[in-house]
Amino acid sequence: MDSDDDRVAGGEGGPDIAVEAAPAAVGGMAGLSFPYQIVAAVALAALGVLACMHLAMVFLHVAPSNTLTKQHGAAVDEWVYPEFEQNWKLFAPNPLQQNVAVQVRTEIAGADGPRTTAWRDLSAEDGRAIRGNLLPSHVQQNELRRAWDFYVGSHDDKNRANGLRGTLSEKYVRRLVMLRLGGRDDGGTVLRIQVRSETRSVAAPDWSDEKISTGPSYRVLPWWTVTADDRSEEAGQ
Repeated sequence: MDSDDDRVAGGEGGPDIAVEAAPAAVGGMAGLSFPYQIVAAVALAALGVLACMHLAMVFLHVAPSNTLTKQHGAAVDEWVYPEFEQNWKLFAPNPLQQNVAVQVRTEIAGADGPRTTAWRDLSAEDGRAIRGNLLPSHVQQNELRRAWDFYVGSHDDKNRANGLRGTLSEKYVRRLVMLRLGGRDDGGTVLRIQVRSETRSVAAPDWSDEKISTGPSYRVLPWWTVTADDRSEEAGQ
């Protein structure tokens, strides 16, 4: 005998009509057709493999030197740099203990002859662009710092280049500085540039009795005459 829920009265004295319950809605991948389920499963698997590969590459990048990094170090570097660069090492952290600022001053053409501008702190400009930015650009974080590290690592204490990498690093720094300046500074056309670094040791924490001098030390490079290759608008032609 049918229950009252399965019948609809057809009117007074009329026959009862049975009503079938609507099927429950199916959500998620189960609600897709079989071909789309296959596509979704393949996409999820690919994302999982990509995530695992990324974690493995970053792990090898920060891990101590081992057989894998010696054999596949170039592939790891190509994956990590520049977007996923890490400034720490697994098991052997070596935090930076100095603040290095890259500064520039220019010699510009004036009505009364060339004049020299004051030092301009390019690192401080990058710092202001990063501070308070939830998604800072890797260019703002790393471009100038890595360019300076490249230069220092390929020159001796007297700023003499160590082979072709030294010459390349000098050209890179010159173009980068001119890109920041835009070819003009303080209202005049840039004729020459001079770059220096200002290095200050990080102060000891309050709880430490260690005495650290936080005074600046400078490494001043020679004046560079600006050429057509150094100017961004001409170098791109």
